[in-house]
Amino acid sequence: MKQVTITKEDGRVHVDVDLDYLFSTLRNGVYTLYIKRAREKRTIAQNDLMWLWFACIEGETGTAKEDVYNHYCKKFLSKPDPMGEGFINDTSSKLNTKQMADFMKKIQADAATELGIMLPIPEDRYFENFYQQYNV
Repeated sequence: MKQVTITKEDGRVHVDVDLDYLFSTLRNGVYTLYIKRAREKRTIAQNDLMWLWFACIEGETGTAKEDVYNHYCKKFLSKPDPMGEGFINDTSSKLNTKQMADFMKKIQADAATELGIMLPIPEDRYFENFYQQYNV
């Protein structure tokens, strides 16, 4: 399957390949064309905030932040192995910005309900104090 990148900006469309040529290389038959909006990879700010949260959880529970990360990846990002051999644990590095935001909301909710730890976001009133305390 061929992947083509289409970018629309200021009303203009740019395609990264010559579509006429691409279509000329197809064999006779019926084809289906899908266009899907590309999502940006998770942001550095999202990743930094996640690790700040894990530093907080480490400080409050004594569990190493790497273990906290692995726990949440297993809890929220694992999926059944198609070969029936248990589960495959994904990492946050494969997430786009929307998926990362969803992952972080789950972490935030779990930390509040299971650990009694409130994890703030940058827009929260006392975030700067939180940042100063756990940004080590």
